Amino acid sequence: MVKIGLQLYTLREELERDFEGTLRKVAELGYSGVEFFNYFGRSAEEVMALLEETGLTAIGAHRPYDVLLENADAEIDYILKIGSPYLIVPYLTEEQRSDWSSVAANLRILGEKCREKGAVLLYHNHDFELREKSGGLTAFDYLYREVPADLLQVEMDTCWVYYGGYDPVQYIGSYAGRLPLIHLKDMKRLVDGSAETVVLGEGEVDLAAILKAAEQAGVKWAIVEQDYCSRPPLDSVADSIKWLETNYKQGGNIHV
Repeated sequence: MVKIGLQLYTLREELERDFEGTLRKVAELGYSGVEFFNYFGRSAEEVMALLEETGLTAIGAHRPYDVLLENADAEIDYILKIGSPYLIVPYLTEEQRSDWSSVAANLRILGEKCREKGAVLLYHNHDFELREKSGGLTAFDYLYREVPADLLQVEMDTCWVYYGGYDPVQYIGSYAGRLPLIHLKDMKRLVDGSAETVVLGEGEVDLAAILKAAEQAGVKWAIVEQDYCSRPPLDSVADSIKWLETNYKQGGNIHV
């Protein structure tokens, strides 16, 4: 069964103001889990106590690539202490991805460190991994070819796959069995061709088809994310979970 979580980057300003209160609100809205990107100075013990209070599950954490390279052991220990095995590389700058073979080598090293400690390394994509090439493949496919599945799992941002020019349903099927997490995100294409992230159901991404494909592929968590919100972010994430509830009532496969 696919569970529904929230990537907390969506609520970054709210968390900065009131970390504990914001997590309590996320739980009240009906999300089952949260994916961290920053701990806002809280210890693993403090975060775990809050998770236990709210009933939220720590899905995993996005942590900066350079931080992971420099301080992998501490990052792995923290994520394990809050009850999750998943440590995720969230983004690469242009400089960091100037050589995809070096990225693959670093991911292999990080993956080995995670495996030794009982954690799992994942990589989260944007659209550039679909547009840039390496070894005759998209950078996305190249990384997963070069780093074995026991060292690197997939966190597929389905919206960015779509915006990158590929069918997310097909891509989900291609990585079935290696894909514990997806990001569920909607977007509208603006006049200049850029993407504006929107509340689920208000854009052009076929979310219902993605959810069905995710379940068939063995995905554990579909994680709602809205990079930028045109209205208050808490209202946006509330409206997104309402869309999920409506989709289920209309024959969708994921029950919130």
